[in-house]
Amino acid sequence: MNEMEFYAYHGCYRQEQLIGNHFIVDITMETDMEAASHSDDLSDALNYAQVYELVKAEMAVRSYLLEHVCKRILDRLFENFSQLKRAEVCVAKLNPPVGGKMRSVSVCQERGVLRFV
Repeated sequence: MNEMEFYAYHGCYRQEQLIGNHFIVDITMETDMEAASHSDDLSDALNYAQVYELVKAEMAVRSYLLEHVCKRILDRLFENFSQLKRAEVCVAKLNPPVGGKMRSVSVCQERGVLRFV
């Protein structure tokens, strides 16, 4: 899921918490698609509309750090989608207050099932 856009109030500085900022969220997910590819039935697939609503809800919860936002999204993904094997979440803050011109700063976290080889 690419470039989901949100306006939220994440940040350590008081101004960020009051005024807010634009954020972009990208999620890569790995799941078994065998059943869905044969059945053509949404109930056999990982429903990305539900994923979007989950991300939207988490982006509405204020956090100081993007690392915390990523972890909360990952936690919710794995709590709500048992078929999920691996996920990577990237959260970017546009025009961060760093004292100079910068398009964005981003944090990515990944979680997956441990596999023994």
